[in-house]
Amino acid sequence: MIVDAGPFIADAENVNSRLWALVKRATERGDELHTTHPVLAQVWRDPPRQANLARALRHFDVHSLDESMAVGRRLASSGTADVVDAHLAVVAERLGTFILTTDRDDMTKLSARFEAY
Repeated sequence: MIVDAGPFIADAENVNSRLWALVKRATERGDELHTTHPVLAQVWRDPPRQANLARALRHFDVHSLDESMAVGRRLASSGTADVVDAHLAVVAERLGTFILTTDRDDMTKLSARFEAY
């Protein structure tokens, strides 16, 4: 699974949250967890107050924005403008996984495989 900004914003600091339960279950099963540097740019604001987010991120592979042409093509074909969401869609497709997101509308427009959070 690759995680969008919404679940991190909603629950990364709450260790009793659904996100933490998913992280725990995934690590116990040996499943891979992913996110992207652009997502981190959206959520990282106050490191002293985001200790649990920093702890959670130790379990994630974080992907750079290095598929810029594919992202641009995805934006053009979907008629959307959110680079972060399009990048998630491209990376998820490449990894053969789904996106955990709060943004159903854009992910639907981007033809991304996702699970609503």
